[in-house]
Amino acid sequence: MSKKFGLTNNQLKLIAMLSMLSDHAGKELFPEYQILQIIGRLAFPIFAYMIAEGCFYTRNKKRYFLTIALLGVGCQAVYFIAERSLYQNILITFSLSVITIFAVESYINNTTKKSKSILFSVISAVFVIAIILPVVLKEQGFVIDYGIYGVLLPVTIFYAADKKQKLFWTTVILIMLSIKTGGIQWCSLASVPLLALYNQKRGKYNIKPLFYVFYPAHLAIIYIISVYLAG
Repeated sequence: MSKKFGLTNNQLKLIAMLSMLSDHAGKELFPEYQILQIIGRLAFPIFAYMIAEGCFYTRNKKRYFLTIALLGVGCQAVYFIAERSLYQNILITFSLSVITIFAVESYINNTTKKSKSILFSVISAVFVIAIILPVVLKEQGFVIDYGIYGVLLPVTIFYAADKKQKLFWTTVILIMLSIKTGGIQWCSLASVPLLALYNQKRGKYNIKPLFYVFYPAHLAIIYIISVYLAG
């Protein structure tokens, strides 16, 4: 009975998607209702946890990374054309997390000069993209969503020894992020009790494709509505 108790991977993803919808709708359409963005603080930690889970369970690492990265780049290209913004979306952040995890895993499993070189290149690239470029291109508005903390959270969760450690380090990183950004970001800690209910089960259906459709679709719909209201 205890194995069935709690929230499945699917249920947590649905919570995160609704939270993300609340956040983006709150920012673009209803900025006067801060509660929507407060609810939105749940999305990032839950998705970060699920990204770490995806890295662990995926059977095709290359496809998993490319799916996230290409979707992120595609959304970013559209967003840049529409808004001329260099703000990098969360999928770009998670792409850096995923490639870091896989590069480290490759080195651990096969400590050759090639794997060492790949690991060094990946870590260097992540450092430049997540830390250096936001400083160098600050005036141009280049920002990685959730910064280096966003990159590190899935990596830390992936390498934590057990669920208690995963929750502990999730809490630590969220506190560090909240200290840096302040404000309603502290509400992201409300995700930890939800993640504590995670029962390690996927759920009856594979809803992964739903997220890949939902992410660009909800952004497009919110953008169209905002343009309509502004006009």
